[in-house]
Amino acid sequence: MSSLAHQLIATREAAAQHLPPEVAATFTAQQATLAATNAPTLAIGTALPETPLLTATGSRITLEQLLDGSPAVLVFYRGGWCPYCNVALRSYEADLLPDLEALGVRLIAISPQRPDQSLSTQEKADLTFAVVSDPENTLARSLGILDDGSDEVRAAQARLGLDLAQVNDGGDYRLPMPTVAIIDSHRRVRWADVHPDYTTRTQPETIIEAVKAL
Repeated sequence: MSSLAHQLIATREAAAQHLPPEVAATFTAQQATLAATNAPTLAIGTALPETPLLTATGSRITLEQLLDGSPAVLVFYRGGWCPYCNVALRSYEADLLPDLEALGVRLIAISPQRPDQSLSTQEKADLTFAVVSDPENTLARSLGILDDGSDEVRAAQARLGLDLAQVNDGGDYRLPMPTVAIIDSHRRVRWADVHPDYTTRTQPETIIEAVKAL
């Protein structure tokens, strides 16, 4: 089992111990439902739409500009408030980014959160790769990887002080399923791995193997 997998398990166990019992029970039930959900299939070869994204400082930028003629690994994550996301992003910084740079492949993290939240995520985790916002989940919606959540989950999040309509750019409460997509320099999807259960993530070694195979 990889280091990232171990860290994710430890994070889930810590949450079960430290969250209010009712909140923990709601999240555990949600995770069980998501784990039983079939992952959406991303059409290989499909070009991603050139939707506007926002940098961590709030500037508009296109996916084409981010790629700058290079292929990339796109990491869709829920937000900096999500402990599983933070664990995964730190792991990708340490265990994925150096190999990708050696191969000439960019690493780009994408979430629906506001730019100021993205900046906070980038600074707290000492991330050196691009961290951008997907306003109103436009890009995630085009891929079919959005999770609508439930009233029970949103109520549990509210008990923890989390209001996704305030955190996310455009007031969208939906979240992308954690997804890694490898795209070529023309924005075409060449490989993808979608995780409906947000407590699991694509392992760095799996991503490197996929990049090399392409």
